[in-house]
Amino acid sequence: MSAFPHPQRYQQMQYRRCGRSGLKLPAISLGLWHNFGDSTRVDNSRELLRYAFDRGITHFDLANNYGPPPGSAESNFGRILREDFHGLRDELVISTKAGYTMWDGPYGDWGSRKYLIASLDQSLKRMGLEYVDIFYHHRPDPETPLEETMRALDQVVRQGKALYAAISNYPADRAAEAIAILRDLGTPCLIHQPRYSLFERTPEQGLLATLGDSGVGCIAFSPLAGGVLTDRYLQGIPQDSRIASGSQFLKENQLTPEKMAKVAQLQALAQSRGQKLAQMALRWVLRDGRVTSVLIGASKTTQIDDAVAMLDQPELTPEELETIEKILV
Repeated sequence: MSAFPHPQRYQQMQYRRCGRSGLKLPAISLGLWHNFGDSTRVDNSRELLRYAFDRGITHFDLANNYGPPPGSAESNFGRILREDFHGLRDELVISTKAGYTMWDGPYGDWGSRKYLIASLDQSLKRMGLEYVDIFYHHRPDPETPLEETMRALDQVVRQGKALYAAISNYPADRAAEAIAILRDLGTPCLIHQPRYSLFERTPEQGLLATLGDSGVGCIAFSPLAGGVLTDRYLQGIPQDSRIASGSQFLKENQLTPEKMAKVAQLQALAQSRGQKLAQMALRWVLRDGRVTSVLIGASKTTQIDDAVAMLDQPELTPEELETIEKILV
């Protein structure tokens, strides 16, 4: 068995500064949204985490409700961290979030100080950590005053339970308000995590500009649109696919003939570049210097290999970017 961790791991990855902070993140980060809960063999999760770190992926992204069931991704990650990453904590950036339903009653959801602080305490216990590097509010709360939510993030940073405060799924206007509040509190917002892909362009409607102007990083989740921006569904729906398993996040009716025709054209363009569609889709998200990192999910080590290999492939040319825009119209 080869030595772990790989001695050349940092030579395989690009690291990008997160906004105007002192923190750098790998261009490719690993999300534990799927494939790390109790429904997945822990040995497979262990292999993916070790393999990712060997390729220079230092950032692992979690949330309190990741599983299934909720909480199990953090528990399994904590076990693997203790058993396989002993002595490596200071080489890792670990993030978690709170904001979606986690437990019954009025204190297990949204954005109150009560919920956020209790949730982070539970997350730290599940992972066996004294602190996380990044703690996110996972989604905006339409009822709790934004000042209360941001003061909770400020509090956990001052208590040493998190090193950085962050937000996710905030539209541009609410993100600007949150960033301003955190700045005034003296705990700058480190990063925002939006959904961003060739098929989800909402961040371009003011959010990326707000982040760039404010010196806040951006890490894109679902850059492959849940697997649609791969060659996986071009010939139908595989039996072992997320759709076939009844996923609530990707439904068969989302694969419309119009969308799949666009996927086929994007696939042809990627092949003309000598790469896979997934690699081109990741390169497209990273084309914007305001994007610090892309979050990939993985069920196989080959998916990690493909993502990391993309970093050595050519940038998209202006002509190719124009072709992509014409395809997506």
